[in-house]
Amino acid sequence: MPVSELLRLGTAQPIIRWGTPVLHAPARPVTEFGSDLQDLLADMFATNTAAHGAGLAAQQIGVDLAVFIYDCTDEVGTQRTGVVCNPVVDLPEAVDRQLVDDCEGCLSLPGAYTDLARPDFSTCRGNDQYGNPIEITAGGTLGRCFQHETDHINGIVFGDRLPTRKRKQLYRDHDEVSDQYTAHWPAC
Repeated sequence: MPVSELLRLGTAQPIIRWGTPVLHAPARPVTEFGSDLQDLLADMFATNTAAHGAGLAAQQIGVDLAVFIYDCTDEVGTQRTGVVCNPVVDLPEAVDRQLVDDCEGCLSLPGAYTDLARPDFSTCRGNDQYGNPIEITAGGTLGRCFQHETDHINGIVFGDRLPTRKRKQLYRDHDEVSDQYTAHWPAC
């Protein structure tokens, strides 16, 4: 179904935390693009909206499928919303590669943020919600989102990309505010 329909349907689900095995293992490829996937996508959009996120991988609600949704701005401030199944991210290399050190967080470790250097642009290839091939190049929050969510699909949380000291501080920051995020957050 169209993204506009996915955005108005669905029920917010609890977001699981770092340390849960499904977040630290590669996801299964999406092979069926029928009603079960559409229902999952609607729930993912509802969950992301309730949590005020930029994107959400299926693994973050406990489903080990290689799909994420996004709802954030690109490099020129345009709001972009969509779905990528079976994502692969291509990053600029050599002279075209420029890293941007920016604040990043994860809905699976809510309330904790730290700077992480990532390439300023990325190209994400995969399939849309119908199984059609897509390729999107973006910078800004969307370009970072493609990298962050594809990491989730590959069993990587952004803390895995941090030095030990910075990762430990991230956990301390989360612990300080964790009482604001119940086990059922953001679902009620």
